[in-house]
Amino acid sequence: MPAPVYLGDELSAAGYRLAGAIVRTPRAGEEAAALAWARANAPLVLLSASVAAGIAEAVLRSALSALAPLVLIVPDLQGDAPLPDLAARLRGQLGLEA
Repeated sequence: MPAPVYLGDELSAAGYRLAGAIVRTPRAGEEAAALAWARANAPLVLLSASVAAGIAEAVLRSALSALAPLVLIVPDLQGDAPLPDLAARLRGQLGLEA
């Protein structure tokens, strides 16, 4: 079975590498290409919040809603980018917020 892929900062990548993941640290502007590569080569893609922030919303939404591979946004070790507010997103989709 292929290994999961982590896309994020070098420090966090070291930990994911020790856990058996394939890691990539995309440069600014290369995030979407790295995500496309990861989706083509892995059953699980873990995106740091800062990498996710560098991907166009439509592309990111498509990746997160696809059935395969599973794409998840994980916290940054450095905390440079906040995680998406899932509760607010769900309330908006359910029409509970204007």
